[in-house]
Amino acid sequence: MFQRFRRTRLNKHLRALVRETHVSVDDFIYPLFIRSGEKIKTEVASMPGVYQMSIDEAIQECEELKSLGLYSIILFGIPDTKDSIGSDALCEHGIIASAIKEIKKAHPDMFVVTDLCFCEYTDHGHCGIIDEERETVNNDATLEISAQQAIVHAKAGADMIAPSGMMDGIIETLRVALDGAGYENLPIMAYSTKFASGYYGPFRDVAESTPSFGDRASYQMDPANAREAVAESISDEAQGADILMVKPALAYLDIVRKIKDNTTKPMAVYNVSGEYAMLKFAGMNDLIDYERVVMETMISFKRAGADIIISYHAKEVAKMLQTS
Repeated sequence: MFQRFRRTRLNKHLRALVRETHVSVDDFIYPLFIRSGEKIKTEVASMPGVYQMSIDEAIQECEELKSLGLYSIILFGIPDTKDSIGSDALCEHGIIASAIKEIKKAHPDMFVVTDLCFCEYTDHGHCGIIDEERETVNNDATLEISAQQAIVHAKAGADMIAPSGMMDGIIETLRVALDGAGYENLPIMAYSTKFASGYYGPFRDVAESTPSFGDRASYQMDPANAREAVAESISDEAQGADILMVKPALAYLDIVRKIKDNTTKPMAVYNVSGEYAMLKFAGMNDLIDYERVVMETMISFKRAGADIIISYHAKEVAKMLQTS
């Protein structure tokens, strides 16, 4: 006798009872882009609904997030002045350190994650100190200043640090530095598998981090490599990462599943700017049922193995969940 799979689909309550994958507000981290000044909230043309904000506006934004049940954010800083090594990121009075302090003061119950990188802070737009001869980032020199940046974030009150520069050895470097400074309980969310992707385009508008020369293919991962992706994550796990990440998410769900099956750490995905913009503009032009497709996308991340979703859709998803 053939199996009647439709038996459990005919009633909506039974469909809910047997549903395998669930999305919750607890799954999300919402990105915020912070710049200096007051009462600044500038929408990014390529990412409708996403803003550059001054710290006071970000504090107000946290009120709305909490009203939706969203308590986790990841901060990106946009400094007034950039230089060759991203000095603002190393300063205890820089934009990111100031933002952490003020947000945690106003909202001690918010879980504040910090993106640890240099592309937003350097005048060349790359993720560390430049190796002039090879026209790429000097890995080991960048490790040294990354450790300094981590201590700045920790002192300011960050709840978790997320290094995104794709430097070899970054997790061990940060773990040793943090432990040595007395921050052994501060977790690290590793951008373990960050691909050199075309999906990042709109992010460079909001973060003002377009490289002034070349691209990041010499340090971010080749999108064609699956085995290497797994190896990167296994290496970060061994170095002491607390959470592993795949970025971008939508075109790399096979990678999410492979890493989930080969590691033991919680798994995050970054639903990046290009993925967000594609759905946003498709919805604005009535090409898709926007809310339905957004939720379907979130379910795909969870089904592939993600425990955490970093997404610009987080507020919209929270509102959908409230009305569902």
